[in-house]
Amino acid sequence: MGEERKGLSDGLDESGGDPRVVLAMNALLSLWLGWTVVWGLDLLGVMEYGLTTVAGVALAIFALTYVVVLR
Repeated sequence: MGEERKGLSDGLDESGGDPRVVLAMNALLSLWLGWTVVWGLDLLGVMEYGLTTVAGVALAIFALTYVVVLR
């Protein structure tokens, strides 16, 4: 019983992980959120729905989350 069990935060701190997975998840979730935001704003008549609009909003969300995570 000399060994202590490690908690979840200890495991996360020791995990190297692959940053490509984080970037891919960020891109996918940013695209989904961007589509949802543009769809909602189009429904309200605030913004025109289109592929370039969704891509622009998704890119802005991706960049914002990337900067916030790396600070």
